[in-house]
Amino acid sequence: MENKVKKKFSKDILVIEDLESVINKLVHKMKQDITIHMKRQGAVLGISGGVDSSVTLALAVKALGPERVLGLMMPEKESNSDSLRLGKELAAQFGIQSLVETVSGSLEGFGSYQRRDEAIKRVFPFFDPVTYKSKIGINQSGLNSSLPPVFYLTIVAPDGTESRKMIPVREYLQIVAASNFKQRSRMCMLYYHAEVNNYAVIGTANKHEIEQGFFVKHGDGGVDSLPIGNLYKTQVYQFAEYLGIPREIIERTPTSDTYSAEQTQEEFFFQLPFYEMDLAWYGFEHDYDAAEVAEVMGKTELEIKYIFHNFKRKQRTTEYLRMAPIRYEEI
Repeated sequence: MENKVKKKFSKDILVIEDLESVINKLVHKMKQDITIHMKRQGAVLGISGGVDSSVTLALAVKALGPERVLGLMMPEKESNSDSLRLGKELAAQFGIQSLVETVSGSLEGFGSYQRRDEAIKRVFPFFDPVTYKSKIGINQSGLNSSLPPVFYLTIVAPDGTESRKMIPVREYLQIVAASNFKQRSRMCMLYYHAEVNNYAVIGTANKHEIEQGFFVKHGDGGVDSLPIGNLYKTQVYQFAEYLGIPREIIERTPTSDTYSAEQTQEEFFFQLPFYEMDLAWYGFEHDYDAAEVAEVMGKTELEIKYIFHNFKRKQRTTEYLRMAPIRYEEI
């Protein structure tokens, strides 16, 4: 068998040349998977006003038709109001049925806010969840070393003043675990509507979220299909332009929309702008020499080696999120 020649690494290496053909193949496979392999009559997905969910919605409509796609908007009391507005506009543009299912009550029942705020108050005793906002983020300087990341807790006072401290492991784990109720509550709601309609649940995670572990197990990771799961973020934007996603959504800064204070995905987890991360990940994934990647990206070879190291660490530490349940043979 003839070996494929590795492409020369370049800034355009992730540009999809025949976008129409790639999209057509993808939507054909989506239709086959949902209607034949899963034997479902349609698809349900969460729409958040972000580019990933918007592209996934557009692909589902092309695969199944708007009459067999249901979009759920699932805000809670700390959600950005733009998410709901943009979700409604997107649903109207693509002609699908949409529903709003507010999940604040479920989160109150699970004690999500209370458990999170208890941990925050152990770090900042004066924290008041009624007037203050909060978020956690990763240290950006960690990219330039091989050391594990350090997370910080930030609280924002009513006048906008920020207080920031390195967060102890116990409090970090409690805040994350309590916040993960948000994604898991939404997953339950998606499956309720999927089962009522005999639909499949379509996930909206992209390649980086899956492979670096930026998702909640049995939350936004609990789905039946991941149509954009092999797309780099810049490729998601290429799809968005072709599929006619509204300009406001395309230009919107991607956020986690999990914490009460505004926070970008880069700040919370990825540490790199998407364009840089895509190029670096492609080089990492396809075994390009760090020096070659560095030259194209305008970085030093050592910087790229540190970025590759951090990618490998994220894959290793989040591998359990991607694992299927372990089954044991009879002994």
